Amino acid sequence: MQTHILGYPRIGSKRELKKACEQYWSGKILLEELLQTGSNLRNQNWNIQKEAGIDLIPCNDFSYYDHVLDMTLTVGAIPIRYHEVIMKENSTELDLYFAMARGYQKEGLDITAMEMTKWFDTNYHYIVPEFIKNQKFRLNSNKIFNEFADAKQAGIIAKPVIIGPISYLLLGKEKEPGFDKLDLAENLLPVYIEILEKLQEQEAKCIQFDEPFLVLDLTEKTKEKYKWVYGEIRKKFPKLKFIIATYFDGLKDNLSLAVSLPVNVLHVDLVRNPKQLDEILNTIPETLDLSLGIVDGRNIWKSDYEKSLYYIKKCIEKLGSERVFIAPSCSLLHSPCDLDFETNLNPEIKNWLAFAKQKVDEVVKLKELANENPTNKSLMEFAENKESLSSRKMSPLIHNEVVKQRVNAVTETDAKRKNSFRLRKAAQQKVLQLPLFPTTTIGSFPQTTEVRAWRAKFKKGELTAQQYDALLKKETQRTIRWQEEIGIDVLVHGEFERNDMVEYFGEQMDGFLFSKNGWVQSYGSRCVKPPIIFGDISRPNPMTVYWSHYAQSQTEKWVKGMLTGPVTILQWSFVRNDQPRSETCKQIALAIRDEVADLEKAGIKIIQIDEPAIREGLPLRKNDWENYLKWAVEAFKISSSGVEDTTQIHTHMCYSEFNDIIKNIADMDADVITIECSRSQMELLNAFADFKYPNEIGPGVYDIHSPRIPSKEEMIELLQKAKSVIPADQLWVNPDCGLKTRHWDETKKALISMVAAAKESAVVFENN
Repeated sequence: MQTHILGYPRIGSKRELKKACEQYWSGKILLEELLQTGSNLRNQNWNIQKEAGIDLIPCNDFSYYDHVLDMTLTVGAIPIRYHEVIMKENSTELDLYFAMARGYQKEGLDITAMEMTKWFDTNYHYIVPEFIKNQKFRLNSNKIFNEFADAKQAGIIAKPVIIGPISYLLLGKEKEPGFDKLDLAENLLPVYIEILEKLQEQEAKCIQFDEPFLVLDLTEKTKEKYKWVYGEIRKKFPKLKFIIATYFDGLKDNLSLAVSLPVNVLHVDLVRNPKQLDEILNTIPETLDLSLGIVDGRNIWKSDYEKSLYYIKKCIEKLGSERVFIAPSCSLLHSPCDLDFETNLNPEIKNWLAFAKQKVDEVVKLKELANENPTNKSLMEFAENKESLSSRKMSPLIHNEVVKQRVNAVTETDAKRKNSFRLRKAAQQKVLQLPLFPTTTIGSFPQTTEVRAWRAKFKKGELTAQQYDALLKKETQRTIRWQEEIGIDVLVHGEFERNDMVEYFGEQMDGFLFSKNGWVQSYGSRCVKPPIIFGDISRPNPMTVYWSHYAQSQTEKWVKGMLTGPVTILQWSFVRNDQPRSETCKQIALAIRDEVADLEKAGIKIIQIDEPAIREGLPLRKNDWENYLKWAVEAFKISSSGVEDTTQIHTHMCYSEFNDIIKNIADMDADVITIECSRSQMELLNAFADFKYPNEIGPGVYDIHSPRIPSKEEMIELLQKAKSVIPADQLWVNPDCGLKTRHWDETKKALISMVAAAKESAVVFENN
């Protein structure tokens, strides 16, 4: 047996990469210092795996921003608008790379960023490749080769990890009509051949191709492209060892395709879909080895050694140990780095956990335990693992009978508003008196260095609760005044008291646990620290009423109450794996329902319940969607339906394709939905227009994930596109997302232009 890792977290256990990138972008460090940080992190990651005893250690899993963008740069799929950046004097490869990810607005250039969307059903965001008809590709970066050489210098013949050619094309987007991106395979393949030739010259022995689309619904054309591409690759490289990695679901009807591809090893995800193993073992040819993804790469619970060994031994009996590989289910990119840094966790719960470094050890220990004669040390570790899992199952920390009884008592009435949207809209207009094209923001305002410093000092005891409260009130009041000055119609309090849109709520609910350094990458330098849901969930006390009520008391305008929805709290947490996710989600929904009721009682007439992750949670196969969407939509409606008609419920979603779930979004019955639209140039609105979406919509008119500041004219143009497909009386005007990560100078300029664009558009519409 051999062990391998599909990929390792790249941000560093103390977010070293995040800090270095942001310092580089702000001009505080030189390129050489950023590159040195990257080199240090790669070597640390390789050494962790080497010292643990991993047989095949990956390289090219490191990225300064996004691994899909890395591939785009490598194969030269550079959109033409970035060519001016390339031509700039002293422009570097990383300057171009970051311009594609973040946009470019300096030295007389104003270039928008590439689109960003979710990586399958995770909270990781990738940069979407852009393809044009007859797209040309060429080898444009030496990153893969440089990192392989670095590993070799460190004494490791690494396994290069490359996004497979078909998955790469399927991840992208046609930017003009009249062609199918899959037809670009013939143009793309020669670059892959060139990459493999160079790696072979460097004495690479084994290459991992990530082909996650093999677990999705595939057309016959896609299946034929898979056969053709890998057939051509094998002809060119008869001696190279190839691993095809699939993850996030089972192969199902693609199994015969996957086992027929001319590669050496097939990796399958047995955490997400253990039922597929029997069919795989009955189908796999003698020429193909099998990699078992049996350590959960996406959650933080210890592996069940007994269950894992059952799968391993079943495979050994069928295939022989020399044809079996042991690995995590997917890249450990989705796991925090190292549990050893968690010194303040409840010891009982900590004993149930494993982060990336510990998962590497689990892979090695499972190999040792699967040997015919495991050592006494291995047997002791097996016994310890069994005891740890048993203690978790029986722990009183997990169970709350009151919560379970309340969930069981939920009825259909709990998930319905009192009246239809048509009646609610009339009641809300009478109370709220909002203008045409009302303006608002998504919730958060910039969290400055000072705000973050206050929070840190408060946590350390350097500020009293009264001092901290006074500082936050002053910042909230200042933000309210500024929104009034520029003419925003519906204000927000800015969320200065909040660390994260999920963490903040989890800290105030029972059943959640928080790590100190459990960071994972969401996109670029944006890292999140997901809460750990370990037990039944309830809300002991109001969570947001104090700050929402304070903000509303400071103005005559309406202030939105800001909440995170149950599905998003679920999706963006590490969820307990000892009960159905739907059950946990319903518990969260009831807690949010209580909060909504308390906000309404406190006089908050507009309440936003963000659900950016509702599409992210979709199963990868359409046949599995119905059940998920039923309980996810129900959870949102449970959280939002306990209010009067005059209370306006908003929700927010971002970076999602809505076409195929638009009916379910309508079923959520939010009075207003705000969505990301600017990077797609309002393209996402087509789904709402085709469906004749009945409720109100706020399409984002500027991209907050880029530092560039759009002009008023640019936003007017986007609003014109919006009102060409959506009735004007249904439209709101807002940014794509919250403004927490932005700076005040760019935020102020952009929002002033946004308000001006809305007012000008309203005047033009009314005059016509």
